[in-house]
Amino acid sequence: MLPQKQAEEAIVSRSNSTLKDELEQDADGKGEDEEAAHGFNMKSLLWHGGSAWDAWFSCASNQVAQVLLTLPYSFSQLGMLSGIILQLFYGFMGSWTAYLISVLYVEYRTRKEKENVSFKNHVIQWFEVLDGLLGPYWKAAGLAFNCSFLLFGSVIQLIACASNIYYINDRLDKRTWTYIFGACCATTVFIPSYHNYRIWSFLGLGMTTYTAWYLTIAAVVHGQVEGVTHSGPTKLVLYFTGATNILYTFGGHAITVEIMHAMWKPQKFKYIYLMATVYVFTLTLPSAAAVYWAFGDQLLSHSNAFSLLPNSGWRDAAVILMLIHQIITFGFACTPLYFVWEKVIGMHDTKSIFLRALARLPVVIPIWFLAIIFPFFGPINSTVGALLVSFTVYIIPAMAHMLTYRTPSARQDAAEKPPFFLPSWTAMYAVNAFVVGWVLVVGFGLGGWASVTNFVKQVDTFGLFAKCYQCPKPQPPAAPAPQMRHY
Repeated sequence: MLPQKQAEEAIVSRSNSTLKDELEQDADGKGEDEEAAHGFNMKSLLWHGGSAWDAWFSCASNQVAQVLLTLPYSFSQLGMLSGIILQLFYGFMGSWTAYLISVLYVEYRTRKEKENVSFKNHVIQWFEVLDGLLGPYWKAAGLAFNCSFLLFGSVIQLIACASNIYYINDRLDKRTWTYIFGACCATTVFIPSYHNYRIWSFLGLGMTTYTAWYLTIAAVVHGQVEGVTHSGPTKLVLYFTGATNILYTFGGHAITVEIMHAMWKPQKFKYIYLMATVYVFTLTLPSAAAVYWAFGDQLLSHSNAFSLLPNSGWRDAAVILMLIHQIITFGFACTPLYFVWEKVIGMHDTKSIFLRALARLPVVIPIWFLAIIFPFFGPINSTVGALLVSFTVYIIPAMAHMLTYRTPSARQDAAEKPPFFLPSWTAMYAVNAFVVGWVLVVGFGLGGWASVTNFVKQVDTFGLFAKCYQCPKPQPPAAPAPQMRHY
């Protein structure tokens, strides 16, 4: 019996090795060797991205876009110390839950590969991972939260485009600019998947880097405004609104599964999000701290940092680069929605780019409409962070990981074992339980109360369909000088 048992173990070992090799190929069945065979032709250089570097650029580029301009506003609500601490805290917490999502993706795909399921013409998404590991109720929760978050994330990008361009050209109001940029953002329907975002991810991160360092240097050169005050935090509503905006900042991993699926070797993703977050810290911490240092409490009524910096060619360049990046980020947020819609209408495996683009257009229309209804640049970030991001990328991944590996057999057969820095399953459960408890109470509970309160205040102040949110009021015409009467 012993030789027979050894033979069976050898077969299982060879089978697992084969599955691992298959897993380390991208969704189209093209491995790194095939990419090398193409050489350095222009199409592969700009279009076919599936390396670990491509994933890093995608994560870093998507993680911080327009939110870079609202972080000084959050610092004015939180104060300097709390702003720095919460950025570090939520940055590492977000990296942890992104790691959990990557582990669950590998687990799901490994199980499906054992059942001889092919993903050659199918992009795996987060709600499908939840369905395969935990059942239909988790699928419904993942689909609802993820789609809602990505929908409003796209709305935020569109609002931010109109808000930013206004600082260069105020001859048109922000609502009109929203119409224009809605049409520009709709062009993202032509990009099939994250596999094709190579050049855009690279350019997007470069644009964000320029903008972040422009904000930092411009604020330092400008110096502190006369009579500057740094009174934050002053109110609990403002404090938790700012905290949930930072929660939103580092909750950009709702597209982790789709980015992993576009990689040649998805198992290399484990720590990519953490490395992207560390780089993002070099952009967000100096810029937010410098602008808050320079302008202080003035930021409480200026949610976009561009509004306080003086006109210059450098600022205009930052605005233009940020506009281009926001269109790219709109595509990042919308692509999973495109995939879901394609699957609903049966167009997901269509080869024609033009047919898929045409099928995707109905996804853009409600986003366009919502951006016109709720043009509140800063407050909507915090509201989305509290009500949607808290569950989508923090609570659900942590709970899903605990439930997936709740049995000894599941832990023993796990495709991915605990990481080297936390080698115990008990320790992983403790960290996951802390994440769930903290985000549920502080992020969703207190943050939700504060953000909704602030959001309702904005609606009451400016109304829905605001034509030009936080625009300077036009100055009344000067009274004519009295004419001298001559006798």
